[in-house]
Amino acid sequence: MSSKVEQLRAQLNERILVLDGGMGTMIQSYRLNEADFRGERFADWPCDLKGNNDLLVLSKPEVIAAIHNAYFEAGADIIETNTFNSTTIAMADYQMESLSAEINFAAAKLARACADEWTARTPEKPRYVAGVLGPTNRTASISPDVNDPAFRNITFDGLVAAYRESTKALVEGGADLILIENRFRHP
Repeated sequence: MSSKVEQLRAQLNERILVLDGGMGTMIQSYRLNEADFRGERFADWPCDLKGNNDLLVLSKPEVIAAIHNAYFEAGADIIETNTFNSTTIAMADYQMESLSAEINFAAAKLARACADEWTARTPEKPRYVAGVLGPTNRTASISPDVNDPAFRNITFDGLVAAYRESTKALVEGGADLILIENRFRHP
């Protein structure tokens, strides 16, 4: 077990650790436009990118770093990566499936840099990074077509592959833990 994980467990045994707040609402406060989401690298991308908040780790990383730092300034112990929609499945809406691993890695690396900077300032209060795996816009448990209840637009194996790729990139980028967000189950 890594010393970072051991340190995190020790901290959890000593006190309640504070997780950051909403990323999406903080991004909205910046009132970014289409050009902001595109940056130079994606200036000629064939579809609209505004709303692809996860892409900002590549096109506007200073905004995401400022949000991470604001949460640390407010007292957070753990920040979440900006990867709520970064699976290959969700990125398909923006024709960016091939960028999923890069986005996850960059998001974890950026969050790690912020956490390490704050830990260096106050070593007695180490900061951590939670790599976020959000839901996809497809589900293997129900049909997207009410007229064809047996139809599925994703397979279980497809979901596993997408989450495996994202998880690997988050860990390689420096996430201390994986936070699985907003899942649902049927009764």
